[in-house]
Amino acid sequence: MKHKAVNRRSVVIGIGAAAGAAATGGIALGAQADEDGTSSASGHAGSLTFDKDDYTELTTTITTDAGDKLVKYHFYKAVTYVTKPVDAKYQCLNVSVPVEIDGRTVDATRAPIVFANSVGGYMPSSVADAEGVGGGGVTGGPGGATPSGAPSASASSSAGSSEVTSGGNAMVNARGGMVNLGKLGLAAGYVVVEPGARGRTLTDSEGTYYGTAPAAIVDLKAAVRYVRANKGAIPGDTDRIVSTGTSAGGALSSLLGTSGDSRIYSSYLKEIGAADASDAVFAAGAWCPITDLEHADGAYEWNWGANVTSSGSQVDRTVSKALQAQYAEYQASLKLRGLNGFGRLTARNFDEYLLKQYLQPSATAYLADLSDADRTTYLAANTFITWSAGKATFTWDDFLTHVAHARSPPRPSMPSTCRRGRTTSSARVPPSPATSRSTASRTTQQASPTSGLRATSPRSST
Repeated sequence: MKHKAVNRRSVVIGIGAAAGAAATGGIALGAQADEDGTSSASGHAGSLTFDKDDYTELTTTITTDAGDKLVKYHFYKAVTYVTKPVDAKYQCLNVSVPVEIDGRTVDATRAPIVFANSVGGYMPSSVADAEGVGGGGVTGGPGGATPSGAPSASASSSAGSSEVTSGGNAMVNARGGMVNLGKLGLAAGYVVVEPGARGRTLTDSEGTYYGTAPAAIVDLKAAVRYVRANKGAIPGDTDRIVSTGTSAGGALSSLLGTSGDSRIYSSYLKEIGAADASDAVFAAGAWCPITDLEHADGAYEWNWGANVTSSGSQVDRTVSKALQAQYAEYQASLKLRGLNGFGRLTARNFDEYLLKQYLQPSATAYLADLSDADRTTYLAANTFITWSAGKATFTWDDFLTHVAHARSPPRPSMPSTCRRGRTTSSARVPPSPATSRSTASRTTQQASPTSGLRATSPRSST
């Protein structure tokens, strides 16, 4: 499959051809990498050499805010980045190197490297079946692929009982469209590395989980080490590796940016045969990262507590209500105040605040920018929005119902009786200490009414 040329069209609504540069606005680090151009793995020296000739030449069209970009690139698929993989389906990476953009030759020898993971919900993430840049995804309900490092009969051959489509290396642009950061980086002339990683649902035939923490971050660190160890063979500037991720992938990107070369992970990296190189990154871009896991369950139940699961049942109501109460206590302990004189934020008024401060203004701006015909079409497709006197209004419950249907149809709607933060319960969970990161910080203003809040569909983590 060497030097095979393929043409295809891939369109993504972008935020500009230079959008990849935005990722460098993340957390810059000063960690120094020991880069001597060699590739050596723990106990397997020289076995992690990147084959620079084993690529397929692809051509794709990427739509950005600056217009369509016709990109020709070299695509290296499913390269295993450790010598002793637990599961090679997940412990592999893809590399995309631009060679021509809109007819102009690109020299990516010293281009920044966008290290774009597609982890969502701390689930397994694989790039093994991708057919081009941006093709990685989150997979796996209970079950998982057979661990390649285990005996042939030791793991289930099932890919899992369900697929999880949330997460991925994407964000919402100013027009409300989803954009893939790897594709935008490629259109900007960057080298794009897309690593897979093990996740929390992978189990063998005996029910033993082999992708729980710290597997995901260890795998991503191993992938960074592989790239560094192959300096010169993999095009791009290994001193300018920029990690990106969304949701749980954003949290892992943050962790990459703050734990470069930490000895905490040394034994895990040695165990899987990672390259002997630095795993520090130059910068980290984290979109709506799930970093406050201590309070994540409470926040989730506050938002979706009365909703049904994908199987049509509800979770334990006592536990759900206790978690909602915990979240209310946690949020009160932060003593947050809303913008523009809104006053103290509590679990009882947080939904109202999000509507008035972010969602309705965002929807208003988006709809006002449309032509009359386009606005009429949009409103007909999104009947939960009322458009009057140049302003968009809707309720919190209707918004959540819309998100649930938009992301995972045809799951049941959010019951109208569910009002977050207003449920009381005799079951109590001790309040957790406040952290520096507020749940409110996960709210971002976007230009689409369906994206103003980083909400997830019922019972599906991101």
